[in-house]
Amino acid sequence: MSPVQTRLIPGLTLNVPPETLRSLRTMAARTAIVAAAVPLVAAAALTITDKVRRRLHPLTAKFPTEKPLTEQVGDTETTVYTYGSDLFAAMLEAIRGARHTVMLETYIWKDDEVGQEFKQALVDAADRGVHVYVTYDGFANLVVPFSFFRFPPNLHVLRFPAMRPGLLMLDVRRSGRDHRKILVVDDEIGFVGGYNLGSLYATQWRDTHLRLRGPAVWELRNAFVDFWNRHRTTKLPVLRDHGSHDWLPHLKAARNAPSELVFPIRGLYLDAIDRAVSHVSITQAYFIPDHDILAALLAAARRGVDVRVVVPERSNHVVADWLARGHYTTLLRGGVRIFLYQGAMVHAKTATIDGRWTTVGTANIDRLSLTGNYEVNLEIIDPGLAARMEDIFRMDLSNARELTLDEWERRSHLAKVGETLITPLRPLL
Repeated sequence: MSPVQTRLIPGLTLNVPPETLRSLRTMAARTAIVAAAVPLVAAAALTITDKVRRRLHPLTAKFPTEKPLTEQVGDTETTVYTYGSDLFAAMLEAIRGARHTVMLETYIWKDDEVGQEFKQALVDAADRGVHVYVTYDGFANLVVPFSFFRFPPNLHVLRFPAMRPGLLMLDVRRSGRDHRKILVVDDEIGFVGGYNLGSLYATQWRDTHLRLRGPAVWELRNAFVDFWNRHRTTKLPVLRDHGSHDWLPHLKAARNAPSELVFPIRGLYLDAIDRAVSHVSITQAYFIPDHDILAALLAAARRGVDVRVVVPERSNHVVADWLARGHYTTLLRGGVRIFLYQGAMVHAKTATIDGRWTTVGTANIDRLSLTGNYEVNLEIIDPGLAARMEDIFRMDLSNARELTLDEWERRSHLAKVGETLITPLRPLL
């Protein structure tokens, strides 16, 4: 069989026998398969090991909490919740007192005592004539019995599809999950933050949610309405978008919308960090900053800003933990201080800067949240609320230990190898 002319190097033509060319192609294909398989196998091994560890050492330790803290921001009353039981009681009270409308959007909704209590409150509201609209993420609730999500016909329910056509093609417009957690009642009370619905989150997770009373509730209502109207089926009613008479530059919602390729929350963080002159205090469940956010934090630390990040020492997603650790050396060497939350899962998505700027919402600092999922974060510029958020940050520091550069660099060689092996998965999370 005649040799095949091929260019392995630009400008250089070689005569390669066909069998050699086939061997090279086979070798390249096998190498690609191995390269793809290694991080996946490493992630699977981490997940299995973590499941065993969780059974032996569950994350059930008690942790410090604050009573609900209220601050007036312009004409809007804001209340910060740091304990699930307090939050759920306030949310259920609002639903049970609803007169006109209830709009509930959640990522995870467990079929347990708390989940059933919310379901019954919504059913009761609809039975007394309240217009109830519910949306939940189908993928996040695949492990929840489908029967739990059967509602009477007088409730309007949008199940965001579990499988979407863009998932396999990595088309972000048609693959993002609905990761938001919003409740709006009578256009007068609104809630947003990191809490999903379930008994676990009531007592065992440290999270942060914000309640609004006043004109700023429109920010959350509008976020719900826009999502509903874009993704509703023909069987569901169109919700009226009536605009707002109030313009509130000091309290606004930033909404990531993959279907429009709009991701303002990332820009919100970058702009605020670039402005910092004193301190940056961040609390995150899954902290995997991209190149620009990492650079902004390091630049702030170089100019003398006290940059501190609280993350769980062990989260509910071990692969996310290990991907986050891949940044620790760079952060610690660059002067960013890292604090590991002890004994429980911290799931908050908050930050406060220079005692003036605050964000509370649903977005993590990772690729999925900042350039992948539907998210909503409130941006609030107010020294009163910022002071309350700094009190909460100090409370969380009391239940965290600082990770020093010396300790981190003394970690085992096996840990370093594991971090390297799963690094290719970082763009997925």
